[in-house]
Amino acid sequence: MSITPQDASIAAEKLCRTAPVIPVLTVEDVAHAAPLAKALVAGGLPVLEVTLRTPAALDVIREMSGVEGGIPGAGTILSPADVEAALEAGAKFGVSPGATDRILDAAEEMGLPMLPGAATASEAMALLERGYTTQKFFPAEVAGGAKALKAIGAPIPQILFCPTGGVTPSNAADYLSLANIACVGGSWVAPADKLASGDWAGIEALAREASMLGAS
Repeated sequence: MSITPQDASIAAEKLCRTAPVIPVLTVEDVAHAAPLAKALVAGGLPVLEVTLRTPAALDVIREMSGVEGGIPGAGTILSPADVEAALEAGAKFGVSPGATDRILDAAEEMGLPMLPGAATASEAMALLERGYTTQKFFPAEVAGGAKALKAIGAPIPQILFCPTGGVTPSNAADYLSLANIACVGGSWVAPADKLASGDWAGIEALAREASMLGAS
């Protein structure tokens, strides 16, 4: 079932507005998938980006698909084959660090809502021209951070961004205060040490704190 860029962006915006933070997860052990997802969902962060950077990633998405309230997606999509594999594993959305016509063509044809990446005004405008009004801004801090997004938002206010890359609890509020930010992506809610030790209560606590970011 295909999807248009416009409908993909509507779906992506809905996901981005579910919570102020989308956890960016790199999981080595599939046994961690379900308890990690349960901890994050319990903490108020149901949208879960599982990066396709480990051999276990697709199986992690499969496991997380069975967790009540969880909305798993695939990050680091770099090819049409990644789009197909992500859908087969149960991903509800895809995230790419950049954007290519081949990836977007495949995602639209196969029906995977994408959050495509941009790092400059020109890249953001090219995606907007195709119909993508919800985009990832990556690598956020290296590309200028909140100041860059504020500047881009002045002439191009119709694009909503999810900045990812260098976003932390100390600077997340700077992003979330901007009108053109729907949410941020961050890995700090599931640090490697807590994953390794199975500290699900600790991860839930981090998620709960993150779920309150930007609240007035």
